[in-house]
Amino acid sequence: MTPYERAVATLQNEPVDELPAYPLVCGLQRRLLPNQPVTYRTWATDAKLCAQSFVEGFNQYKFPYSVLLEDLSVTAHDFGSNVRMDAENTPFVDDHAIKSIEDYEKLEMPDIHKGRTGHLIEMNRLAATALKGKSFMISFLEGPLLTLSQSRGAEELFMDMFEDPAPIHKAMEVTTQFCCDAVTAIGETGVEAMCWDYLWGNYAVLGDAEYGEFEGDKYAKRTNEATRKAGIGLAVHNCSDIPHLKTQIKDFGVDAYSMAYYPQVPESPTMAKVIEDGYAEKCTIMGTIDPQLFMRGDYQSGVEVTKELCQEVKTAMCKAGLKSHTCIASGCEVPPDLETKWEVVQAVMDATHQYGAF
Repeated sequence: MTPYERAVATLQNEPVDELPAYPLVCGLQRRLLPNQPVTYRTWATDAKLCAQSFVEGFNQYKFPYSVLLEDLSVTAHDFGSNVRMDAENTPFVDDHAIKSIEDYEKLEMPDIHKGRTGHLIEMNRLAATALKGKSFMISFLEGPLLTLSQSRGAEELFMDMFEDPAPIHKAMEVTTQFCCDAVTAIGETGVEAMCWDYLWGNYAVLGDAEYGEFEGDKYAKRTNEATRKAGIGLAVHNCSDIPHLKTQIKDFGVDAYSMAYYPQVPESPTMAKVIEDGYAEKCTIMGTIDPQLFMRGDYQSGVEVTKELCQEVKTAMCKAGLKSHTCIASGCEVPPDLETKWEVVQAVMDATHQYGAF
């Protein structure tokens, strides 16, 4: 099977020759660009270079999937927060646009075709054109609540939820509409799916009632519906330790779910646990490899970790009667750091070819 055929078959729970593998390398791929060195700042602001890096990643590793993630400050930047862009660090908000309860009601929706969201849309178009039929292209954007938390600050936002929720809901209407408009435009670029980062779907932070009120029941429902209306697949990424699996997988009706795993947290579900609990019946489950492995490990440790995960997943698949619906991947983005080791990425791909084969 070609990488693309393997990706599509996995999403449809059809038989595959081997498990697909995709470490979420994203920003790390700037180091594969031929005109080295390309700084992270340049990569995150140049749509052509950014798109080309995903092409270079596919050419080198034949990734079945390509997740077009830049960073988690894209939408907040467009809403007016100041984003610090160091030469080689992931951009991050260092001055929030919302500084008080009153500022929630002043939030205005920016033009999706301008700013960093406009850059992201153009990058998606270029990458999708270059990799059509080669790698299954998945766009990536912050969801409405994550956009708001990046615009206000998470701790302040959570306090505001309990002290005065009404202005937050007004702001959520704005961020939700922005996300809906953005996914409509992204659906026209040629990508085949959208992965929303609904970061706060986490029992360690918000319970079912709180998550439902401030995202799950209304706002995420609208962005999910907009994704379907745009004619592309629906995926969710959640790197929390105790995710809202029922809400974000079964209730949302996703096609793919990207997740982390925290072995030090007893309630954190392994990939096998998620499969055994029936969540892989309707969608593809991917993730759980510790992203720090790619900085701290070496080729051999990458092989061993991947081998164990492949064996765990194949056993769970057999018990659940699945033909595929699983993907070997990192639980969150591989650190786009200069110290990250490409040899570990190669180890994950090599080991999956060997131990993920059927």
